[in-house]
Amino acid sequence: MSETLDSQAAPAAERVPKKAAPTSERTKTPAQRKREGHLPGRQDWSSWPHYQAAAAGFRGYWYPVVYSSQVGERPVRIKLLGEDIFVIRDKGVVRGMANRCPHRGVPLSYGNKQFPGTISCVYHGWTFDLETGDLKAAITDGPESPICGKVTQPTYHVEERLGMVWIFVGDGEEPHPIDEQLPEELVSNAAVIGSRIMPREGNWRFACENGYDEGHAKYLHRTALWRLFKAMPVWNTTKIVKRGRWIYRVQQEQYWDADFPGLGKWTGQAWYKSKPPKTTTNIGNTGSHREVNPVIAEQDFPGFASVSMPGVLRIAYPTFIHYEFYVPVDADNHLYVGVMADFNKGLKTIPFYFKYLGAVRWLFHGQFSGQDKWMVEVTDAPPEKLYRPDDSLLQWRKLAEDTTEDRVDALAEQGIDVPEPA
Repeated sequence: MSETLDSQAAPAAERVPKKAAPTSERTKTPAQRKREGHLPGRQDWSSWPHYQAAAAGFRGYWYPVVYSSQVGERPVRIKLLGEDIFVIRDKGVVRGMANRCPHRGVPLSYGNKQFPGTISCVYHGWTFDLETGDLKAAITDGPESPICGKVTQPTYHVEERLGMVWIFVGDGEEPHPIDEQLPEELVSNAAVIGSRIMPREGNWRFACENGYDEGHAKYLHRTALWRLFKAMPVWNTTKIVKRGRWIYRVQQEQYWDADFPGLGKWTGQAWYKSKPPKTTTNIGNTGSHREVNPVIAEQDFPGFASVSMPGVLRIAYPTFIHYEFYVPVDADNHLYVGVMADFNKGLKTIPFYFKYLGAVRWLFHGQFSGQDKWMVEVTDAPPEKLYRPDDSLLQWRKLAEDTTEDRVDALAEQGIDVPEPA
């Protein structure tokens, strides 16, 4: 009785309604469970610790960062793998150096050449040799400054290929020859190149996985103008084949129409599109009856799409090969470097210039790849729940993990310790 009276007499502000006990899994209705969804899947990428730790990219590789024509006698600021770098041309050779002056941290890219072969910081005139990084003068401390000879600025290995400047960022090791990393057919054959370098938001891994992804091209790109008149498979069966440092997506069966039970028919064909081939092809992923360029044919690619470290995509079409280099700027940004190579010679190269500048540059490297750009910006993984076509992603991650483990072991034999991923 007293408890009842006390309760009745309690001020309104003190009368707090009791919360209902949480519904246990056992007492939830099927409708409740259905509404909450069923989201099994991978919560992180710990199966591939090196890959998971590579948000800002993999060290030990050459990366294209800027067009050669854009690098002259003034410093050009670059960010690569989270590192602040500048490049500058000196006596025709491009040099790379850490961009932070060790004196007070001012970017050296604000400075200029006061003496041949050097860069002078804009703040106090600390002057570094562009090739060695040695501090050669502290202008505001006079010719006998005792700081000279005690400071060496970090420098980077730089090469020029395909009309672009490439930088090697390692862990203290000597770089491998850049030609060992470029696609083999670009090294051994003459080619006409059309390319674009575009800064983009999103992690480089999302960009690389999107490029090698099995399923998205058939659906996402069905609205691309580049594919307007080209039939696309609805789905296909695929296996992954490793050859050398590349893994290939090999199309085994292609299905141009499909009936989905209870839903209806979905087709990749239309009256205005080219007719699909009668046999499964691994040169390109659309219907094409063009004769294959001899240089492309002699490569004998197992599959039309392949990927290699540190994030290089190769798509083989009958008359050209398209490459994408995913260059890590930092954990949230990357450079998209798209390269299209035509392997004709002499006068036969002229049509490519008109084709690239008149159509490919804005249709393929523009609107088409712009759809990929959009997806990379909004991708949020992990967690993720993968499906059958995502075997391509799993195999790419395994390639990245295995290759990185081999690199770490090789560096350890040289006495260079690379920290294990947390």
